[in-house]
Amino acid sequence: MTDRPRRRVLVTGHRGYIGAVLTPILLEAGYDVTGLDSDLYRDCTFGPETALVDVPTVTKDLRDVTIDDVRGFDAVLHLAALSNDPLGDLDRDLTLEINHRASVQLARLAREAGVGRFIFSSSCSNYGAAGGAILDERADLRPVTAYGESKVLVERDVSALADDRFSPTFLRNATAYGVSPRLRFDIVLNNLVAWAYTTGRVLIKSDGSPWRPLIHVEDISRAFAAVLAAPRELIHNEAFNVGATTQNYQVRTIAGIVAEVVPDCRIEFAPGASPDVRNYQVNCDRFAIRLGFTTSWDARQGAQQLLEAYRTVGVTLADFEGPRYQRIGHIRQLLAEGVVDDQLRFADPRLSPAAR
Repeated sequence: MTDRPRRRVLVTGHRGYIGAVLTPILLEAGYDVTGLDSDLYRDCTFGPETALVDVPTVTKDLRDVTIDDVRGFDAVLHLAALSNDPLGDLDRDLTLEINHRASVQLARLAREAGVGRFIFSSSCSNYGAAGGAILDERADLRPVTAYGESKVLVERDVSALADDRFSPTFLRNATAYGVSPRLRFDIVLNNLVAWAYTTGRVLIKSDGSPWRPLIHVEDISRAFAAVLAAPRELIHNEAFNVGATTQNYQVRTIAGIVAEVVPDCRIEFAPGASPDVRNYQVNCDRFAIRLGFTTSWDARQGAQQLLEAYRTVGVTLADFEGPRYQRIGHIRQLLAEGVVDDQLRFADPRLSPAAR
């Protein structure tokens, strides 16, 4: 009797903030993982370089993917994107080109190649200006940024591709936090803990009233794995809020948690702090009931994990304020140094990661 062959999965953006955590979880679950990543953030590793798991990798811009890149896989887990609102605002058209049009083209190629499942990393930012109401998946989508708009458009267009052989699923992740080998300081809990640790201040840039659903990056990764393992009829062409209904926080509450976890710090409001139009809570019960999924982290545990990691690595104020762990800052640096052109392609192909 022979062992059943392992399922082959392609993870786009596997060297990003979520992908660097998701990849080892999939390997541990027994999947045969290949990554696809442009490696724009190759200089942004947090801690030792060995923290990144080595898997077979296609180093390529998402816009250049061909059918040969996706052929032979059982599933595509699509995370690659220009991540977060400030980076999306850098160039709206470019954001839509990469996050929307290239993502839909990837799905079309996967469908044509016979890939059975396509799991898309969407976002609760789709709900945008919701006024703080608790929203389930039936709520109106009201994105207020190019990033959020791109996610909504991908859901619309990829959903239309679903058929008996091609099964997409859309995971509307809550706002991520937690330690990753490709750490980011430009998401709310990671940012506030870094402020507190490096300056002794928990700096709030809004008036603290907006609501945000939070989820640890490990829980996001476990959600992807849960969908991958689920029976098709439970997840076919469905969108799910991914998080925990109990883990909706006002920004001022998040700041209070950070102030309790990080010694000798105080809460401050930035000059001119005002309400943020992005304001929403989400109900995640549907995903929990349908797949039996529960989160393992809460914001306090995440703040403690982040503080310990910052201490271990020795994060400095220069690290925090510099471009290495800020996606928009890093891209601006690559542009200023001429490493990438205004389309975010490597200016000299000989120096691109794919040529190394």
